[in-house]
Amino acid sequence: MKIIQDILRGVVIGLANIIPGVSGGTMMVSMGIYDTIINCINTLFKDFKRCVRILWPYALGMVLGILGLAKVITFLLGHYPMQTNLAFIGLIFGGLPIIVHKIRGEKKGIAGAIGFVLAFALVIGLQIMGEGNGQDVALTFSFGQMIILFVIGVIASATMVIPGVSGSMMLMLLGYYNPVVGTVSRMLDALLSFNLSEIIACCGVLVPFGLGVVAGIFAVAKLIEVLLSRFPGVTYCAILGLVAASPIAILMAMDYAGVTVMTVVASVITFVIGFAAAYKLGGE
Repeated sequence: MKIIQDILRGVVIGLANIIPGVSGGTMMVSMGIYDTIINCINTLFKDFKRCVRILWPYALGMVLGILGLAKVITFLLGHYPMQTNLAFIGLIFGGLPIIVHKIRGEKKGIAGAIGFVLAFALVIGLQIMGEGNGQDVALTFSFGQMIILFVIGVIASATMVIPGVSGSMMLMLLGYYNPVVGTVSRMLDALLSFNLSEIIACCGVLVPFGLGVVAGIFAVAKLIEVLLSRFPGVTYCAILGLVAASPIAILMAMDYAGVTVMTVVASVITFVIGFAAAYKLGGE
């Protein structure tokens, strides 16, 4: 039963990472598994069997969420944006009690308050910047482009791991969101049709990007582990600021044209469903 629950958590994280404005790290915090995943990433090579046993259900769920449900979420965002976004906001609010519980008893002081405010402002600031998304970059098969893709992968994965900061939104700001997502779609089509030349072309983009993603995840996970061990109260206050600002950032990005009473009612229902789901998945 716990394995199924962990796979479902992974699905939620995967979906959050592909939606601009929503953070996979926020979902990890909301479901009470952030510390566990960070610890396993940092001790993967020291305690390989234990970490793999813990991480594989989340990893499987993320793959299922990204590959299996990405088109469904894209459809829902296109046709029912408010209802879909409110479901994710419900997921975020449902996990806030977990963060508040972790902060209790920790030394916070003025540094904790400053950490909260700065983290909150960071998310809102990134959202304001995101309203003027960068133009899409034209990808070319060259060594220089591979280096750039590696760096972009590091940036994207770092922001995916940090709660409240959307890796997808960062990719959009840099102009790489549509090119990378489009390459993933092309790769899937090429694999299904056994188009070898197209597969190789897609690998020229996805391999350096993927290596950057892996490097970024390990680097940021180590940084967060150090901060949690040395300054737990302040770090959790900053995480709370990141997570608390996420719903506001999502609401800022929404288009309210054509909103009706029924839309609002349906959105309230999806919010409650998201809240209940996070509360349930956050339980051990």
